[in-house]
Amino acid sequence: MDDIKRDDVNLGIVKISDEVVSIIAGIAATEIKGTTDMSHTVTGGITELFTGKKNNSKGVKVNVEEDSASIDIILNVDYGVKIQDVAGEVQQNVKKAVETMTGLTVSSVNVYIQNIILPKEVATEDFTE
Repeated sequence: MDDIKRDDVNLGIVKISDEVVSIIAGIAATEIKGTTDMSHTVTGGITELFTGKKNNSKGVKVNVEEDSASIDIILNVDYGVKIQDVAGEVQQNVKKAVETMTGLTVSSVNVYIQNIILPKEVATEDFTE
């Protein structure tokens, strides 16, 4: 696991795991209205089903170099939203959250829309005879 190292002459070293940056980015991405869920692999979905724990870093890949990071996010969005607007808001929110919480400079936030989630229709049939 790669760690981000910060040196401070008087206080020592602070290490921030890539996983922490991934979780921050994942939470920030799903805060935007119009995003439904982060995309994940089949095994990740099954693991989440059995453990009951939500994996906030699924669908997020972080590449950290020195004091900067590039972030790739794979998202599912709701049907009917303007994809370009939602993706732009996700980019801004992720950049702001990661830079504020970690002190890293985010060089890029690449958003990949993998799926559009259709609304669930409520059955309106009348079963009376």
